[in-house]
Amino acid sequence: MAPGGSALKEVLESNSMAMDSDVKMAKMEAHGKPAKSGSAGGGKHGIHSNNGVYELLECPVCTNLMYPPIHQCPNGHTLCSNCKIRVQNLCPTCHSELGNIRCLALEKVAESLEVSCRFQSLGCQDIFPYYSKLKHEQHCRFRPYNCPYAGSECSVTGDIPTLVSHLKDDHKVDMHDGCTFNHRYVKANPHEVENATWMLTVFNCFGRQFCLHFEAFQLGMAPVYMAFLRFMGDENEAKKFSYSLEVGGNGRKLTWQGIPRSIRDSHRKVRDSQDGLIIPRNLALYFSGSDRQELKLRVTGRIWKEE
Repeated sequence: MAPGGSALKEVLESNSMAMDSDVKMAKMEAHGKPAKSGSAGGGKHGIHSNNGVYELLECPVCTNLMYPPIHQCPNGHTLCSNCKIRVQNLCPTCHSELGNIRCLALEKVAESLEVSCRFQSLGCQDIFPYYSKLKHEQHCRFRPYNCPYAGSECSVTGDIPTLVSHLKDDHKVDMHDGCTFNHRYVKANPHEVENATWMLTVFNCFGRQFCLHFEAFQLGMAPVYMAFLRFMGDENEAKKFSYSLEVGGNGRKLTWQGIPRSIRDSHRKVRDSQDGLIIPRNLALYFSGSDRQELKLRVTGRIWKEE
């Protein structure tokens, strides 16, 4: 059971100082060869030269690279705009009052530089103009994923294999092979509906991983249950798959068909967009049986690959 949830039971059935140094603009690679064009996001493939100018662009307070406006004190010490507020307008190096002096020379030098992506160690080998770096990193396909576990504030990030191991070892998530599933969700006293999440289940299907979510929450004033699937990968890959969900009882059933959402979208974002099978409480109780004293929902589904 996810932390903070109700007592729920799941039964499974199936990222200006004088510039005296001679700065070599990074339009050449480290060995003097032209950078090769890459295919991802318009970047160039290769490794930029490493020289002291990059150290000058590091904020001495937060050590992140600085972007305009780059501030400096009367003695030429620089820092980023965020840290200017944090140090209460006093230079952290010489303690002079900062004022509103910008280091236009350093900003200009930065324009001519190219830098590697911060996710180089994760596989991104492209280099980009300095001021394009942040925009690229927001969408870099090598950027780590957030843990998809719902119901807790887990701060773990990583690639998909890392997260799969993390879900299994740390969150004790059930892992199952196959592209069809049959789950039964049971809850005593279902009239007490509050925000609650059942244990996440991960399916290995077509060599990829999919997360099945099921939870109870208030949709406006109406208590509802919702089931949906998320894909452990990027959105462009998720679109290659489809899934269906079905729930029913007493000769009636509800069905849902859709495209799994990427785990780039948070669990809450998917839930709030209502992109899944939504079951009003009264209908869920009708599906559960005549006594309506216990929630007994059987959710079946399958995943397939679009041709």
